[in-house]
Amino acid sequence: MSSAVLVINCGSSSIKYALIEADPEAPRLAGLAERLGSPEARLKGENSRGESFTLPLSGADHTQALQAIFERLEGREPSAVGHRIVHGGEHFTQAAQIDDTVIEAIKETAALAPLHNPANLEGVLATRQIFPALPQVAVFDTAFHQTLAPRAYRYALPQALYRDHAIRRYGFHGTSHAYVSQRVAQLSERGNGGWLTAHLGNGCSTCAVWQGRSQDTSMGLTPLEGVVMGTRSGDVDPGLHAHLARQLDWSLDRIDTLLNKESGLLGLSGLSNDMRELEQAAGKGHEGAQLAVEVFCYRIAKSLAALSCALPQLDGVIFTGGIGENSAFVRQRVIELLPHFAFSLAPERNTATIRGAEGKLDRHEHDGPQVWVIPTDEEGRIAMETRHCLEAL
Repeated sequence: MSSAVLVINCGSSSIKYALIEADPEAPRLAGLAERLGSPEARLKGENSRGESFTLPLSGADHTQALQAIFERLEGREPSAVGHRIVHGGEHFTQAAQIDDTVIEAIKETAALAPLHNPANLEGVLATRQIFPALPQVAVFDTAFHQTLAPRAYRYALPQALYRDHAIRRYGFHGTSHAYVSQRVAQLSERGNGGWLTAHLGNGCSTCAVWQGRSQDTSMGLTPLEGVVMGTRSGDVDPGLHAHLARQLDWSLDRIDTLLNKESGLLGLSGLSNDMRELEQAAGKGHEGAQLAVEVFCYRIAKSLAALSCALPQLDGVIFTGGIGENSAFVRQRVIELLPHFAFSLAPERNTATIRGAEGKLDRHEHDGPQVWVIPTDEEGRIAMETRHCLEAL
């Protein structure tokens, strides 16, 4: 029987997929169905020889897109399907095989992630229709952070809001934080100690991990809380909503759009949410880009410093995600803003790090907290958790 897991990450108009064998050296089949429901819908990806393809899917829905994905698997039928589900609430502390009870729990949690869980669930239902005999597993972004203590996950709000409405801090990017903290435990002589992880991309979050367990993280009830992101504001004064409503007569929907889609790097710079473009513009003297990059780095450093309170000891920091893996400037600036932590970043190692590489960026013979860059593998982590879930049954 095949050992391959088909990993599905379903959005409202897209499906990201990867077929992953148990052998880490085996080639992956991966791609993206995008613009679903529109005449411009298409499937693009790579085959097992690394060759790119694009397939028009005009007007295709999620079920039709999944059927097209299945036809691109080169006859390699998966043994299971692993679904990324953004929010598991307090229901799920680990991956779970999908049945009617799990589906109902995902539906109940939709109010906490209205932009994500309904789309994730649509992918589950469509995949069950196409692969009715295959076991399917839900892997939750929030599950890794269910080890947080009440001091870290409770808001200072009336108890009834937590008791009756589950309003608390949940955290996200759990598969990424779990993967890189597990990976550094394999790579570093410090092992499974105390690590700060920084997942930096269009969405960003930080996390404190002690012996493989999340102790605290920057995101909260929603993925809006925390550090500055591509188009998301991160932390703002909670009174901002009332101020904008009173002064500008803005609705909650308008304010929500502002904070999620018009803020962050894009809002600060007035230029772009792409860090590569902002670094280039900042180097040419664009003041908005300079401000955006500096605020971004400062807020990350501030968050990492705060999260260090959750660790009995600090063994190092890990940068991951599109920006964390590829921006030598961001890594350098964040470390510069944490002088009292005794990091010792080697500039030549930092700037020489190539795309997709992992490694320690310290100066030679440095014995303080370490600095690592580790490319994340959320799909690989989902596949691993899917296998472990089914093996435990």
